[in-house]
Amino acid sequence: MIKETSSPEETFAFARSLGEKAEAGQIYTLNGDLGAGKTVFAQGMAAGLGITDPVTSPTFTIVQEYAGGRLPLYHFDVYRIEEPEEMEEVGFDDYLFGDGVCLIEWAGQVQELLPENIIAVTITKNPEKGFSYRKIELEGLSE
Repeated sequence: MIKETSSPEETFAFARSLGEKAEAGQIYTLNGDLGAGKTVFAQGMAAGLGITDPVTSPTFTIVQEYAGGRLPLYHFDVYRIEEPEEMEEVGFDDYLFGDGVCLIEWAGQVQELLPENIIAVTITKNPEKGFSYRKIELEGLSE
């Protein structure tokens, strides 16, 4: 599935619609350059799950847990992970196979730890189409 958006609000709304349909145990990998809109996507996903807490990038904590919605959201940023084994320290498997939805930024860093049934989200910019244009590609999600 490919979705094109032309504003942060549209990116948020698209991710919110995914969050509204998300199921426990789903794992979304979120890929894109710095400034591509990964945090906006995460905020939309959280809103779709009914989470009202402010959502920020968990850059310095590896994982942020958000409860209070229909399902919990486990938002990972594994950019600074040097060895996949470091994820054991945060109980990564418990999150992956838990009762919430996982959203993992920079998932390539821990690719070998991920199960096969992930939903890969890639966000790309195209300055020729405008500053706020984003192409959001999803693989692994049944429509």
